[in-house]
Amino acid sequence: MAPDRVRNDWGFAGCGASLVTLLSASPALAQGITIGNVMGAAPVAIALGAGAFALIAVALVRRIIQDNRTAQQRSSAQVAGLRARLDEYEALLSGSREIIVMWTNEGEGPRFLGQTSALLPQGRRAEAVLDFTTWLTETDADRLARAIENLRVGGRGFELPLKALDGRTIRASGSLLGNGAALRLRPSGTPPVTDPVPAELAATASPATDYATARAVLASLGKPAFLRDGTGRLIFANAAYHDLARALGRRTSESQPAELVDFGLLQRNRAALGDPRKPQSTVVTLGEIGDYEVVDFPVNGGTAGYLHPRSTEAPRDAGLQHLSAIIDALATPIAIFSPNRELVQFNRAYRELWDLDPNWLKLGMDERAILDKLRTEGKLPNDPDYQGWRNRHLTSYQLRAPKELDPWHLPDGRTVQVIAAPAGPKGGVIYVFEDITDQLNLKSQHRAVLDVQRSTLNALTEGVAVFGTNGRLTLSNPKLSTLWKLPANLLAANPHIDQIAETSAQALPEDGAPIWRDLKRSIIDLNPTRSDRQGRINRADGKLIDYAVVRLPDGQTMMTFLDVTESANYQRVLKERNEALITADRLKDAFVQNVSYELRSPLTNIIGFADLLASGVAGELNERQASYTGYIRAASATLGVLIDNILDLATVDAGIAELQPEPQDVVALVEKARAGLTATFPEVDGQRALNLKVVIEPDLPPFVADGARIVNVLYNLLSNAARFSEPGGEVRLTVSGRTGRIQFVIEDEGAPMSEEMRQALLDRNETLAGSARQRGAGLSLSIVRAFVNMHGGTISVERREPRGTRVIISLPSDAHMAGAAE
Repeated sequence: MAPDRVRNDWGFAGCGASLVTLLSASPALAQGITIGNVMGAAPVAIALGAGAFALIAVALVRRIIQDNRTAQQRSSAQVAGLRARLDEYEALLSGSREIIVMWTNEGEGPRFLGQTSALLPQGRRAEAVLDFTTWLTETDADRLARAIENLRVGGRGFELPLKALDGRTIRASGSLLGNGAALRLRPSGTPPVTDPVPAELAATASPATDYATARAVLASLGKPAFLRDGTGRLIFANAAYHDLARALGRRTSESQPAELVDFGLLQRNRAALGDPRKPQSTVVTLGEIGDYEVVDFPVNGGTAGYLHPRSTEAPRDAGLQHLSAIIDALATPIAIFSPNRELVQFNRAYRELWDLDPNWLKLGMDERAILDKLRTEGKLPNDPDYQGWRNRHLTSYQLRAPKELDPWHLPDGRTVQVIAAPAGPKGGVIYVFEDITDQLNLKSQHRAVLDVQRSTLNALTEGVAVFGTNGRLTLSNPKLSTLWKLPANLLAANPHIDQIAETSAQALPEDGAPIWRDLKRSIIDLNPTRSDRQGRINRADGKLIDYAVVRLPDGQTMMTFLDVTESANYQRVLKERNEALITADRLKDAFVQNVSYELRSPLTNIIGFADLLASGVAGELNERQASYTGYIRAASATLGVLIDNILDLATVDAGIAELQPEPQDVVALVEKARAGLTATFPEVDGQRALNLKVVIEPDLPPFVADGARIVNVLYNLLSNAARFSEPGGEVRLTVSGRTGRIQFVIEDEGAPMSEEMRQALLDRNETLAGSARQRGAGLSLSIVRAFVNMHGGTISVERREPRGTRVIISLPSDAHMAGAAE
């Protein structure tokens, strides 16, 4: 075609060229043509040439467009022919008894060709073919799944004979298809459902079969089956038939089965069939359960038959279609199954609840297959008898009203509440799932809090009673029963306050009823401005009860009762003892005044006359007289010191003792204390009673203190050490200086100071035993502690080895600073 088109194009061009050649080659035409004529004709020639070229170009373009349109029409016809042939092939395959599954482009789903009813029940979706466990044995389903995986991944084809659940043999072959793969499934036999008489009933579908054989076969059948005699009377029905009758609310028994199908209708259909020896099929409606197909056939003068529910899968229920959009939008997991246990509707929340692969979970799947997968993945409750658990769960298809099933406690710790409800008048079930894990945790925590509150309330020593606005007791604890002698069973019955008053009147006849009548006014008072109330009840039996009436935010009233009888008695005793102590303190002050004025005056006379005798003014004394005079003077000095200690301690206790800090000479203070010791421990028969060693370190820091108090401290500690040392025993006083402190250390070689004495020195309120008093831990040690504390110092007591005691007094070098720090 192209050469012809080129040839024609060149034909148009040749015509123009021949015209020019003719004009230039003919001499006759050329005669008379001058230069001027030629120059005048040049524009005309150019225009003619351009026009000729345009005509040639237009003709050429039109010819090309026409040829392209012709080629396109021819190609469309070829494509239409191929498409028609493809449709014929697909129609041929769809009408065949085999199924072809093709995987082509990556990311697209598989394509299905053929009749799915060859493998699956009528109405099942084609995608259900890939759910091998619903129509193959578990072993063959696993073999086929592995073979397909090897085909699609490794490119290895296969040929497998498989065993279907209905007993047929399925030939499965897999092969590569370009970049994809194809699976062919060819059943080798006819499915049992296409035969009006099931295979297990084939032996009975004969007029020669006896009733006994028919009974045995029908009894083993899983579908509702029956047997009639020659008159049409039911003489036998199997267990499935009785279950169906009970589901319809019919009374049935083995001796008298319920009539579910009109025998007259069956007779009319058989008469219309024309051949009474052939099986017949009749559709009947059994109430709300739906339509059933009744298949009956002759048996030895009678008839036998079974009932089979008609498939409801083909058109989906209009109500479900109307609600599908709403169900998909709900956050609550929902799944709907048909009467044949096939999935007809679910939402995303259901898939996410069980974490199911979207490519696996498809409509039309059997609920048992879904449960088995969840069980395999460990997502269902761990029940040892899984089959029994599953069978109990599948009884939900028999429900006539919504029912809340037992919670599912999942292995991952979640708890799921399942609600099952009938899907419609024709059967099926709707499942609503709710994850109640958080609710159970909150309930558990709330219950734990209530238990703690109840335990706390029961452990209280107070009686607690809470009354509602209607005057009835809503909460109490055992202590309330004990305090008011009320029976526990009465309080458990939430009695009215009038009942409590009546019972209390029996237990406390003198004042029980009046007390509760008075308390009742606080309960029935609904004034919003009322205030809380508290007080003490003096019962006739001697009990003292403190009570409080508190208004709660919810309008209830809480009463608390506390038995304060013992504490009130203790308070009375303490008050009496306090009054006695005040009286004793008053007597002590009077005694101190007497000591100050009544004892010191005669003591001064005794000391004066003893000094006069010792001086020899009254005459010379012999040795014994001088010794007795020395004893008098020493005892008088000791008694004077004791009187001074009593007065000082009294001023300290009264809080009126004050220090008079002044710069002190430590050596002079020590000498004053030594002079006091010399008077207290004079020489006896030429023997010294005290061997005092004094060591004062040089360069002591300036010492500011109350000199009289420091001398008193040193004297008391040294005299205490000397008194209980061996005669002539050494007592050492060491004075040293530290940074900002002066330290006095008194050491003796007497008996070690006991623990009781140490406590007495550190706390003058400590009471000592008799042996401890011999150590001198009396007023002297108490006054030492008081004066050291007034100076801001510290006292420590150590035991010396092998014998003796070391007392360390640490005082600040400036008592002014100690007073400011305090």
